Order: sequence, then structure tokens, then C-alpha cells
Amino acid sequence: MREDGRRIVCFIGIGSNLADPVSNCLESIDRIAAFARSKITGRSSLYRTEPVGMPDQDWFVNCVVEIETRFKASTLLDILQKIENDMGRLRKDRWGPRTIDLDILLYGQEIIIEDNLIIPHPELHKRRFVLVPMCEIAPYAIHPSYGISMMGLLNRLEDLNAVELITLGPSICR
Repeated sequence: MREDGRRIVCFIGIGSNLADPVSNCLESIDRIAAFARSKITGRSSLYRTEPVGMPDQDWFVNCVVEIETRFKASTLLDILQKIENDMGRLRKDRWGPRTIDLDILLYGQEIIIEDNLIIPHPELHKRRFVLVPMCEIAPYAIHPSYGISMMGLLNRLEDLNAVELITLGPSICR
């Protein structure tokens, strides 16, 4: 728990391209929502996205959730990695296929550089598949390292990879 006990607003990027990626993303959101001391306060739509870094694989499904948590960033990372492991995530290739990928994008306005944790996420400002869903729920959130809003980053983006909105039927949408 944070030393001051206060909640902090965080954004988590979610992605999957194995098995049933839509279900994987929705299940991970349910698992994040089950955290003690954390509450989901926003969720983007789901997007079908072109793979980055390793193009010869299935397209991904991506989204972003906003949470309020009392966990320290390092504890939140441990919880997210446990969810990934419990959902069958195997860490083989850096940009390879995955059952689920959960990344802390922003942790309030904090800049954290530790051996196994860098916040803001070091690729956040370069990736359309993150910035499009991020702008859907928090276009005016400021990147603490650059002092630019998410919308400003998206407008400056050179990444041209496809990001397509997924329309879900009412029985699937949460």
C-alpha cells in the first residue's frame, strides 16, 4: 500500500493476440477490477491493432483502463504480472504473440525508473495502439516526462500502424 494511503490514478495498457483476444482482454479487466484497494474508473473501447516489432503474427486486440489504486507502483506491477501468469502468459519473444500483456502506462504524474519498472511506459508516446485508446478515455492526461497531453502526442505521432475500433454486440460489451 502507498505510504500515504491515498489513491492514485493509473492507466494500464492491455493487449492480446492468442486464443480469443477479445475474451482475454475482458477477462483481464475483470481480474484487475477484483483487486482489493483498486477501482476501475474508465475503460476504452477495444481495438484491433497491427502488430509492432514482429509483424509476422496475428493482429492484437488492445485497450486501456484507468484505475484508482492505493498500491505502490511496484506492487501494482507484481499484481499485473501475476494476472498475466495466471492467464497463461509466456515470455518468449519481446514483441511476440501473447495471451495477455498488461503494462502500467502512467502512475499519476510520477516518473519511476527502477531495474524492472519504468513509468511512464517508455514506448507510450510512440505507439498508436496505446495512444488511440488512451485518448478515448483521457485525451488531456499529461505525459509527465514531456509535458504534452495524450492527444498532443497522438497528433504528433509518426506511427502509421492500423488501429481499428471493434464493435461488440450487447451480450459481450461490459
